[in-house]
Amino acid sequence: MTSPQSVKKAEDRGQLNSVQLNIVTLVNMERATATGSLDGALFMMDNSVGGVGQGTDHLETICKQGQVINWIIRPVEMEKRPDGTWPPMPKITNLVFLDTEKGDEEDVAERRITTELKIYGGPDLMRSPYTPVYYYWAGAVQSTARPGLYHYRFVLELEKDGSKEKLHLNTRNHPSLRILEV
Repeated sequence: MTSPQSVKKAEDRGQLNSVQLNIVTLVNMERATATGSLDGALFMMDNSVGGVGQGTDHLETICKQGQVINWIIRPVEMEKRPDGTWPPMPKITNLVFLDTEKGDEEDVAERRITTELKIYGGPDLMRSPYTPVYYYWAGAVQSTARPGLYHYRFVLELEKDGSKEKLHLNTRNHPSLRILEV
């Protein structure tokens, strides 16, 4: 007879064999644009096994060499408003890995951690209540990336509600990837 713990371990191994991981970030646009900060306005979740910080802005995602990571970002408020307008969308303009080996989390890492990160999708101009709309970036963890913890910084572009004014903000609490050896 199979124990619940062995079933859970088998499920975890299967998840680590997943080709792709999703990191979903919800942004409280109203708070971020009002304060000019992402503090308390980001809520990150992923589908990795064993990561910590679910629902916070300092999520640690467990991944492996060669795995594809999709960073998905959307506002907390997604529904069409009674006045017929849509809420503004957050956009990832850059994702920068930091040089944590030197202990300075503000310097950009010298080595590549993932393949070139870039936007792979964007919201359609015509939204539908039946189709999710969001921006996402994707990249694969380098097969040569050393196992360890790699912090990164989001650079986000937020549009202030009711205007076309753009606000560019960086995360201060740094989320991270924990790369496991294959």
